[in-house]
Amino acid sequence: MEMINRNIKYKKTGFDWMPKVPEHWIFKRAKALFQERSSKGFPNEPLLAASQKQGVVLKEMLEQRSMEAIQNFESFKLVEKDDFVISLRSFEGGIELAYFRGIISPVYSIFYFRDDTYNRDYFKYVFKSRMFIQELNVYKKGIRDGQSISYSEFANIYLPVPPKNEQDEIVLYIKAQEEKINLFIQKKQRFIELLKEQRQNVIMQAVIKGIDNNVKLKPSKNELLDYVPLHWKEMRLKNFINEFIRGPFGSALKVEFFTEEGFKVYEQKNAIKKNLEIGHAFIDVYKLEELKRFKIKARDFLMSCSGSIGKIVFVSKDFKEGIINQAMLIMRPDYSQITEDYFELLFESDFIQSKIIDNSLGSAMLNLVGMNIFRSIKCPLPPIEEQKQIVSHIKSETATIDTAIAKAEREIELIKEYKEAMVSEAVMGKRK
Repeated sequence: MEMINRNIKYKKTGFDWMPKVPEHWIFKRAKALFQERSSKGFPNEPLLAASQKQGVVLKEMLEQRSMEAIQNFESFKLVEKDDFVISLRSFEGGIELAYFRGIISPVYSIFYFRDDTYNRDYFKYVFKSRMFIQELNVYKKGIRDGQSISYSEFANIYLPVPPKNEQDEIVLYIKAQEEKINLFIQKKQRFIELLKEQRQNVIMQAVIKGIDNNVKLKPSKNELLDYVPLHWKEMRLKNFINEFIRGPFGSALKVEFFTEEGFKVYEQKNAIKKNLEIGHAFIDVYKLEELKRFKIKARDFLMSCSGSIGKIVFVSKDFKEGIINQAMLIMRPDYSQITEDYFELLFESDFIQSKIIDNSLGSAMLNLVGMNIFRSIKCPLPPIEEQKQIVSHIKSETATIDTAIAKAEREIELIKEYKEAMVSEAVMGKRK
């Protein structure tokens, strides 16, 4: 559905986050549209969690789940379906809409419409728009870790209030555009998956059988392989990795120990994104000394051990001093037996990835296998010089694939940026 261009005139609002709106729109403080809900004493209601991608949903629905410590759920706040929730992450992703009834952490703020004369989804889009998120960040100063913006602070923010029929029209327009955009993204993601499968086939063939088609083979001692090159060794990980260091216990590295600057705490996202620069968790020198066993070193590999298990990142020489968190593993290879590049390709292969996941508790609960099992994983390992040849071969064979993947990923990024801009403009009455 295309929004009709009616040559609408705009007026200045005097507010930084929404500088102009159609001149017939009004704006009101949030407290004129919403009221706070702070009901407690419902311990038997299902536990909810706020997600920037899914909104407020049942905690059990989220992919990454953790066991809940025994808590006094009497103090948790009741959330009704269609309520809005201000979470600890609202400064990053906006205010979330609740899709279920349940209870949520008492540090969150909950509010709902005073009457039914407004379109719920219009305000859902407003609260997730990038301009509104920028407005929320005005209130970030002075907020300590573990706290969210209060309802009283939100209540004084001015919001645009189009006529109800225009709210409905804007929502229909955004949903129609989202449908097209999401279909485009799905097609690109499937294309990327196919390319990655093709890339993985090249890697698997090379790290399992080598690149010499005329090489003599021998029966493998590994149950997942049939034959390997005759001159290759079959070694357990512990025989070519000198150290395995799991992250500290959770009680040793709580959120309240973090500082605004200091020594970096490396997290799963560093391994998942292959980027050691991202992340804003830091500790002071005293906590660093206490947890010095978990300090990273140049030429380490860091691996994620929960969520997206098995993702690795190499620590270059210019790294920032710091430690790993509870969900990470340090591996220190013996570089007299394996090169950095070959180690990375070996760990990215389906051969290794299939061995490090323990789904004995069911497919919904993926975990890293126990460390004794992990250390004992047996791999075929060629001589160092042949490793270098294999790496060069893989890079050559996958160069075109990598370029195509990067291009498709960039196209997804651009369409997501367009979607974000489209929503931000639409909720302010800018029509195409």
